[in-house]
Amino acid sequence: MMTVRAFMACGAMLLASSAVAQTATHTGAHNPAIKNNDAAHVAAPASGANSFSQDQARGRLTKAGYRSVSALTKDKDGVWRGMATRGGKKVHVGLDYKGNVTAR
Repeated sequence: MMTVRAFMACGAMLLASSAVAQTATHTGAHNPAIKNNDAAHVAAPASGANSFSQDQARGRLTKAGYRSVSALTKDKDGVWRGMATRGGKKVHVGLDYKGNVTAR
């Protein structure tokens, strides 16, 4: 009798866990930290492990309206930093792990 109850309890847990797994959805880019593909402009970048490659960072900055993106390097906080032009002016740009863009 005890074995039957234990078996039924395990079966119920398996069914419940599979139902939860089926309701979870994964949308968006390959980077789960990013909510969408649009680069948001923020006052300060977020520190964190940045999974963007240098080419991906350059692409996001270009998509955000910056041209001639150069000298991109990842700093100790995981932020890609470099130089770019926008509206004919040279600016310092940054891209954090969330895909947020900063300029100054």
